[in-house]
Amino acid sequence: MEEIIKNLVIDLFNNIQSAAFMARIQFAVTAIIHFIFPPLTIGLSLFVAVIETVYAFTKNEKYRIMTKFWGRLFLINFAVGVVTGIVMEFEFGMNWARFSSYVGDIFGVPLAIEVLLAFFMESVFIGLWIFGWDKFHRGVHALFIWLVSIGTIASSLWILVANAFMQEPAGFVVRNGRAELVDFLAILTTPQVSLQFWHTLFASFCTAAFFIIGICAYHFWRKSNDIEVYKTSFKLASLYGLIGMVGVLWYGHFMADHIIEAQPMKMAAMEAAWETQDPAPEGLFVITDQKQNKNYFKLEIPYGFSLIAYGKLSGPIVGANDIQRKYEEQYGKGNYIPPVFITFYAFRAMVGAGTLMLLIAIFIFVRTFIWGKYNYSAWFLWLLVFCITLPYVANITGWIVTEVGRQPWMVQGLMLTQNATSQSVSCIDIWISLIVLGTFFGILALVDIYFLWKFSTAGTFDFRKQQEEKK
Repeated sequence: MEEIIKNLVIDLFNNIQSAAFMARIQFAVTAIIHFIFPPLTIGLSLFVAVIETVYAFTKNEKYRIMTKFWGRLFLINFAVGVVTGIVMEFEFGMNWARFSSYVGDIFGVPLAIEVLLAFFMESVFIGLWIFGWDKFHRGVHALFIWLVSIGTIASSLWILVANAFMQEPAGFVVRNGRAELVDFLAILTTPQVSLQFWHTLFASFCTAAFFIIGICAYHFWRKSNDIEVYKTSFKLASLYGLIGMVGVLWYGHFMADHIIEAQPMKMAAMEAAWETQDPAPEGLFVITDQKQNKNYFKLEIPYGFSLIAYGKLSGPIVGANDIQRKYEEQYGKGNYIPPVFITFYAFRAMVGAGTLMLLIAIFIFVRTFIWGKYNYSAWFLWLLVFCITLPYVANITGWIVTEVGRQPWMVQGLMLTQNATSQSVSCIDIWISLIVLGTFFGILALVDIYFLWKFSTAGTFDFRKQQEEKK
């Protein structure tokens, strides 16, 4: 164990002096902070669209109040998410110039579509939605938020199309030292696109659902006025959360099956499997040494991996050492094993958070949506408030598995990460920009949390006041 810790410290000291490593750290920091915002934006926009549609048909003022209350929280989160997302676009050109030069003709296409189609669509109709209250027919106004919601979903689709190319490149040829696009449809139809998109979309539903559930639980505990607004929101969110969890599990299972075929090294890292095993156990805890390519200790469930992946008591997981030998024959000498410790535990953090969310979603769906009971004890209400964080843990650790597990590839089988960075940007340059951007992004995240908490706990008083004044 002491030798493992010593090696980790030495590696860290060497890596922080490397421009390539620090470029990865900077993008990881900005991407993780940015990824706090889009899932809630996507999930809340759809929820608001549904409840405003109910208001448009029923003219029930309760749903108008719900729309304004949750819509305001959506707007706060949307605004901060846009700012953090724009910065990431510039990082590709500044820190990853060779990547942009080599695959820019392909990678840039979905990003351009995302901006020109999805983002502009969101921007236009979100303005009409904000300033269009009482100026348009309620049905037309509801259409605006539906278009905003469709825009947020489309935006995530095109971002994930770009990322899917990095995981499973297709539709290109290498010509004159650069990858050139020859079949855009081939990129769109890779299994990685559909699996990653639906998995992420349902995760966004879960994020919004647990956000709504947690805030309503706070108002139940406080015995706030307008309790019917929170009861209806809580009930709908219990259904929303269960739908989201079922979708996440369904597409997550098939995504894992696809990773076994398309990215076996990633799966080996997710399971800390150094040698091929059949039947394969499911690891729960591991002490691993990546220098020696072995585990010192591993707590396992016998046959667990085979049962989950293949639905039977037999089925292999190919070990990292075997894949390493295969890749050396295919791509030449090098280390093709991703950071096993991070990938293994990030995957278990994601699964652990998801399991807790599933149990809670089933419980409150049965108790509230089916049985109609809202009387929860104070400790459980506060538990639901803190459960707002669970989807964020699952989202971020899931993204870490996706990206860290692909290493050392920038584009799987096509371009190594070490060959993708900008040659003219020094380690000092990246350290300075990392500190500046990290501080700026951290402040933005705190501002977002502050205003979300402030306006979510304030309740619906100002909306009710506006309603009374109009009367």
